[in-house]
Amino acid sequence: MAKALKSLIARNDESFSFIYQENIDRLENVSFFDPETEVPCLDDVALLYLPGGYPEKHLDALVKAEATRRAIREYAERGGRIVAECGGMMYLCEKIVTDEGEFPMCGVLPYGITARKQDRKLSLGYRRFTLDGKEYRGHEFHYTQFMGEPPISVTQVYNAKGEPVPTPVIRYKNVLASYTHLYRL
Repeated sequence: MAKALKSLIARNDESFSFIYQENIDRLENVSFFDPETEVPCLDDVALLYLPGGYPEKHLDALVKAEATRRAIREYAERGGRIVAECGGMMYLCEKIVTDEGEFPMCGVLPYGITARKQDRKLSLGYRRFTLDGKEYRGHEFHYTQFMGEPPISVTQVYNAKGEPVPTPVIRYKNVLASYTHLYRL
């Protein structure tokens, strides 16, 4: 009998803590792992969900967990399905830069994120976008920013008033990533 595929969710008290219960309830065969301390087995994973949080506050632990970052990068490269929101998206990038230095992340997405005090800028509000005929809704709340030119979005994101906002939605292989925290996956 074939093993049932599962949904694997990154969860940690702070670095990957922003998870809507509705999203957990909509997924099947859910398991959790802590990217700071556990190397996930991704062989039977149908979806890897990297929710938001504050990875920039736990960079030393995330950098030390190099085997976890490598496993996630390899999963993405072989076509594994990943949804990454805000902190999860930051974790998939090449690096996060703070006032203390540069910290390598998973390297799935070819971007740097700045969490330096001089670069902090509040991005806040309800968001919606349509992708592949499906409407997504969520919210955005962060101070970090992309370094240099932001990525080109695969779709236009709108605020609650229906006005376009510059929040990019990134697609790479089977990875969907954005600063938007989705209400429903």
